[in-house]
This record gives sequence, structure tokens and C-alpha cells, in this order.
Amino acid sequence: MDKIIDKLRDDKHYYGEFGQQFLSNSNISTLLKNPANLRHKQENIPAFLVGGYFHTAILEPDKLNSFKIVEASTRNTKKYKELSGGEMCLLQSEVDQVELMQEAVMSNDVCKDLISPLLGKYEYETPGITELFGNMWKGKADIINHDEKLVIDLKTTSDLEKFRWSASKYNYDSQAYIYSKIFGYEMVFIVIDKKSHQIGIFDCSPEFYKRGEDKVRKASEAYDLYYGTEGFDFKQYLLNETL
Repeated sequence: MDKIIDKLRDDKHYYGEFGQQFLSNSNISTLLKNPANLRHKQENIPAFLVGGYFHTAILEPDKLNSFKIVEASTRNTKKYKELSGGEMCLLQSEVDQVELMQEAVMSNDVCKDLISPLLGKYEYETPGITELFGNMWKGKADIINHDEKLVIDLKTTSDLEKFRWSASKYNYDSQAYIYSKIFGYEMVFIVIDKKSHQIGIFDCSPEFYKRGEDKVRKASEAYDLYYGTEGFDFKQYLLNETL
């Protein structure tokens, strides 16, 4: 187990072929909507790239140089297309935005104490695995604060007032359930509005965990049917829901 965890600390293995032997929260949406697409490479979109840069700026600033930044007004300009070389790159304006968000989070005393207490035991970017509903699941915690017994996840949002809705849409409920089982602590989301830079701290209710558990159970059932049933005909799969 320890050797697996150590290997998963490297993003190359966590997101690469080795890590693909485990299910993760990023698979939930696909498994619930169209399990046949599970092995298809997910399209990289700007919002994910900006979110990744924000995480890195807070947790691993020494790795910021790994991001390619282009000084262009949009990704549709000739300048961007020439400088990006076909890659998905950050715009300088997005980097400026992240720097303001980083400053807002780290200037807030409550957030700062949760993320980087002066004293105490905490870990960043920590992977873990566990068995749920007969399948092995992985997760990588942004922050584990052992003193507060919390798993803390950083999120950005375009509208803080609608984060409750976003938490369901983007399967943060299943993430909370999976991570609570992997790491043994309650989960808290530190969320910053990308426009206003207002910060929210959201803990998770029993109902939130239960909705997440239901998603993970259904996703596991879909995975077992699709990939664990010998001779299963993908064309026979259908969704069966009650309105």
C-alpha cells in the first residue's frame, strides 16, 4: 500500500497509466452519463487550467514555471495560436486574476490558519486509495489539516452565491464522500469568487455526503456492468431514472 501511495505522489503516475487502474471522482460524471466514454481522453478546458494554476499558486508555488503563459487578449487571436504551438496555455490576464485570488485567500486569517498554520501538522497534495462498493478509488487531497482533522479542498467559482448548485453539478458531493473515506476526516471547501474575490468556507452536511455516496454507488454499478461483465454488449446499456 505504501509503495502505491508513494508512486501516486508523482502526477505523472497519478494521472497516467498507473493511476488509471483506480477510479476517481473525475470519472463520476462519465460513469453516470455514458460509461462507454470512460477510457476517452478528457478535453482540457481553460477553466480547469486556471483552477490548476490557482491550486499550484497556493500549494506548490515552486511549480508555477511549468505553466506556459501567453500574452494575448484571447485564445482566438493569431498571436495566441502562434505562441501556444497548439497547446492549451494560460493567458496573462488569467495569471493576473489568479494572483489577486491568491492574495485574497492568503490575506484572510481564517483561510491562512486552515491552509498553512504556523504550528501544527498538515500535508499538501496527498494521494490516497480505498475500496468502495467493490472497486478501488483514488483521491488527492489539496490540504490535510491533522490538527483540525479536516480535508480541505480549494475551489474557484464564477458566482459564490450559486456554489451550492455548483457543488451538485460538478460532483463535489461525491468527492467529499470519497475523500472522507480515503483520509478519515470531514471535508471543507474553501471557495473564492473569480470576479469579486469574495471567499466562502463550506462544510458538508450528512445529506451532502449521502448524495455523494449514492453517486459513487451508482457509478460503481455502471462500471461493474460495463467493464466487469464478460460479454456485455455496450449497445444494451440504458439509463433508468424516476422523474
